[in-house]
Amino acid sequence: MRGQHYASSPRDNVHVTLPSPARELLRRHPVAWRDLAPEIVRQRLVIEGIPARPVDDAQIRSYLSALTREVDMAQLIEPVTHRSDLYGWAGWIHWETSGAHFYAWEHPRLFFSVDLYTCKAFDVDVAVAFTADFFAAGTVVAKSF
Repeated sequence: MRGQHYASSPRDNVHVTLPSPARELLRRHPVAWRDLAPEIVRQRLVIEGIPARPVDDAQIRSYLSALTREVDMAQLIEPVTHRSDLYGWAGWIHWETSGAHFYAWEHPRLFFSVDLYTCKAFDVDVAVAFTADFFAAGTVVAKSF
């Protein structure tokens, strides 16, 4: 948007979009994170790892559909994928309760990143273990928030 900037708060790793004059105010008075809608369930999970081999279109589609079952979500559409010559594969699945994005690189290294966002609680351990097993990933990290 014109006249707005993306500003970062040094406290709690909070990012907000504010009109230009508010950037200085944010720098002097960081905004602490607070739940603006506590009555709405929101769960996020980022899983990243090193797959055993390059990830392709068919694997992404299969993974996203299987992940849907593993975390007990209702799939609304078949997974969508796209390959960028510059950045590699991306995939997305739409769930009744939000969805998941998947990204895979071959260069500069084999790497994947999954971003789940839901309005229904799910078991983080199940999602992480399933993802590591599916891609035979020797190294996996995850952050839930």
